[in-house]
Amino acid sequence: MSQATEAAPSQAPVPPARPRKKLFNVSEGGGAPVLVAPTLVVLAIVIGYPVVRAIWMSFQKDPGLDKATGLFQQGGFAGVSNYTHWLLQQCSTVGGGTTSCPQGTLGAEFWTAMSNTVMFTVISVVIEVLLGMWFAMIMHRSFKGRGLLRAAVLVPWAIPTAVTAKLFFFIFAFPGIANKLLHAHILWTGDAWPARFAVISADVWKTTPFMALLILAGLQVIPEDVYEAAKVDGASAWQRFTQITLPLVRPALMVAILFRTLDVLRIFDLPYILTGGGGGKGDATNTLSILVISQIRQGFNSAAALSTITFIFIFLVAFIFVRFLGANVVETQDQQAKAAR
Repeated sequence: MSQATEAAPSQAPVPPARPRKKLFNVSEGGGAPVLVAPTLVVLAIVIGYPVVRAIWMSFQKDPGLDKATGLFQQGGFAGVSNYTHWLLQQCSTVGGGTTSCPQGTLGAEFWTAMSNTVMFTVISVVIEVLLGMWFAMIMHRSFKGRGLLRAAVLVPWAIPTAVTAKLFFFIFAFPGIANKLLHAHILWTGDAWPARFAVISADVWKTTPFMALLILAGLQVIPEDVYEAAKVDGASAWQRFTQITLPLVRPALMVAILFRTLDVLRIFDLPYILTGGGGGKGDATNTLSILVISQIRQGFNSAAALSTITFIFIFLVAFIFVRFLGANVVETQDQQAKAAR
């Protein structure tokens, strides 16, 4: 009997089955859908409906006079004519290498506004990255008066954009301080390239502190022990910057670049107030947002098509940054946490 008892295999106790949490039971920890639902409803109303409405309007004709009959028409379904009207119409090149844009050639206005917007974005963001990194490196050091320096650097960012535009309007006026310092007589807001230079200068002056602030936040999470170990190994200041600072600050830097890129792609108030959206021949500082606002006065449906094109363009830029350029901070943090485990 004892031998049979010893031969019987011992069985581990089976733990009791844990009851499944009900999906919509808040008391049991399963009420996430209930808590998130109001936010999703508000977002659907505030964001989803305007987007869907704008897309629907972009396929409708603007009411106006029919060129063929001379009669007023209410509109109706336009298909993709609003989109082709913006994207396919071009200016024609005439003798002497000059460009002729007939009145109402909206496609020419679109590509000019697109090129201006991209140019402002690339030049402004590159300058702001370089200056922002420099400012952040200085503010990251320990020295007397560092708090005062940080507060002073952030002052331009705290000033409203309209005030900044008006300030630079007086700086770049014909009798302004810019011409007096340079001993020049330049129409900064009247000629094409001076007007663009004025817009870029104002944008860089205002938003470089924002870039520096985000980069500084990335620098402050880098342990000082890493730099001390690099110094012991004989690494130079440039090697510490390229091998330690840049790789570790890259997530914060990419997020800062993403924010500023999307911000400049939507730029409106700064060039509109500073140059009236013109400059030079009238379109030197014209951007996509300025073009949308001016088109609204002529027809809501064609403006909706332009807004949809602008939205798709900005969405693609954001997708490229997040998907391919490493601007996804959440995913980066998850990967670092998995690597630490």
